[in-house]
Amino acid sequence: MDCKFSMNVLLFSAFFTAIFLFASSNAQSCSFSFRGQNYATCVTLPALNAFLHWTYHQPNHSVDLAYRHTQLTASNWVVWALNPSGGAMAGAQCLVAFTNSSGGVQAYTSPIPIPDYTSTQLRQGPLSFHVSNLTAEFMGDQMTIFATIALPSAGTSFVQVWQHGDVSGNILQVHPRTPEHLRSFGNIDFSSGVTADTGSASRGSRERRENVHGVLNVVSWGILIPIGAMTARYLKVFKAAKPAWFYLHAACQTSAYIVGVAGWGTGLKLGSDSTGEVRSVHRKIGITLFALGTLQVFALLLRPKPDHKYRIYWNMYHIGIGYSVIILSIINIFQGFDILDREKKWKRGYIGVLIFLGASAAILEAFTWFIVIKRKGRRDSDKYPHTVSGMNGANGYEA
Repeated sequence: MDCKFSMNVLLFSAFFTAIFLFASSNAQSCSFSFRGQNYATCVTLPALNAFLHWTYHQPNHSVDLAYRHTQLTASNWVVWALNPSGGAMAGAQCLVAFTNSSGGVQAYTSPIPIPDYTSTQLRQGPLSFHVSNLTAEFMGDQMTIFATIALPSAGTSFVQVWQHGDVSGNILQVHPRTPEHLRSFGNIDFSSGVTADTGSASRGSRERRENVHGVLNVVSWGILIPIGAMTARYLKVFKAAKPAWFYLHAACQTSAYIVGVAGWGTGLKLGSDSTGEVRSVHRKIGITLFALGTLQVFALLLRPKPDHKYRIYWNMYHIGIGYSVIILSIINIFQGFDILDREKKWKRGYIGVLIFLGASAAILEAFTWFIVIKRKGRRDSDKYPHTVSGMNGANGYEA
């Protein structure tokens, strides 16, 4: 009984200690003490271990703020930004801080242009609203940006963006593209103190559409098209497979084209929804693939009969375009994997598929060549029977 009572006491103690520690750590996250400065409101931002403290001054429509970003090193830069245009990164008006090569903490403002925001290097420049008292400090593992901003006249509710990345020398490197980095934005109302994690919802929706786009194109251009080509190349060697190989080949390629067009359409929609974000190479290869695939479909309507004098040229065209589509498809699929950056899981999976298809093709290539050579040897033997038996006797040796 005493043992059971002691165990219960220990369990209850551990439970309440855990609750206390959790509550304490949660309270401490926003109850940070600044030297000589108190802020009326604080929120824990939903990504990247960051916090925003502020006081809103209604008479002059301004905000004193401290943006605090934790779990950093001296080789990181941080950004906190407002976006009066309502977007995320494109058009953001940034407060930037980093530790420069001489060891000092540097803070400045940087507007991100909408047309080419993906290539921004966070160069110093004036913002669309007034900023004063801009300073920054790095202590322990956290960088804090202090500033007073005059809010745009549109109101008190805006999109905020925050981010961090690496510094090399005095050059700010591109931030990582992990899911957490890509959802570090949301709405904030400086008057009411209400924040909303719009980054998770909008990013989640876009990720689902990107996943659909990727699956459709990998299955169609990256798997069905090569399987259809292998069907035509290897099955027609077997006499028993005629004419089934042709119908299998046509069905496989037609299905791939239909699914591929759906994937191409989702890619166009994703591109139109990404203002200022143009995946130039991926887009151009995708358009080329659609054009070549469409040509292949229409070429079926112009296919000459097997004994037609132009059939050889049609075959050359059909095979050449087909292999070009396969090569471009594989290249563009890997381009897509690099854009999605799904921790390389998709890329590794598709490499496994390619290895399987390549090994299957190698085995079938060797086997079908063996059949063709053996069949050709039999035809030569039937055509010139004296070549073997006449030279070496009735049983293959000299009599």
